[in-house]
Amino acid sequence: PTHRAMSVMVATGATALMLVLPNEQRLLGHGVSTCATCDGFFFRDQDIAVVGGGDSAVEEATFLTKFASSVTIIHRRDELRASRIMQDRAFANPKIKFLWNTEVTDVLGDGTVTGMSLRNRQTNEASTLDVTGLFVAIGHRPNTDLFVGQLEMKDNGYLVTDAPSCRTNAPGVFACGDVQDDTY
Repeated sequence: PTHRAMSVMVATGATALMLVLPNEQRLLGHGVSTCATCDGFFFRDQDIAVVGGGDSAVEEATFLTKFASSVTIIHRRDELRASRIMQDRAFANPKIKFLWNTEVTDVLGDGTVTGMSLRNRQTNEASTLDVTGLFVAIGHRPNTDLFVGQLEMKDNGYLVTDAPSCRTNAPGVFACGDVQDDTY
């Protein structure tokens, strides 16, 4: 069917990037999460982990220390990409630990997360980490496939708006939220 309107607001959001591990999707919502503010309170007094090294990952880890006994940030490099102020907060927080040069190779657990398999990227040594939660904070992909060739996009797929307004390049079409915000 055809729908006519004087204006349209595009608010299709963005989807969290996942690690694409064998058990990740199966345990999503059962210990694997992409939203600390949504799910953090489920992990009160538990040991959990956050994967990532940017501002989002460090901010999520810092927030999660309000609930968790400990939060381990797992990062594939030997330094964070997060801003200096976010790094300083994380390094000063006694509940936050770091696993450097490490990647998650699988999530462990039958009905819920019981840990994860890890691999050190420098030594190739395999190990496990006993945690009850894994928060994936490695970025987002905007939900803009529908608009390819119709609305102007940045190279990363986010819609271009005429700041400070929400106007796109198409008359009467506006965009708001995560679909056009590649900063936050």
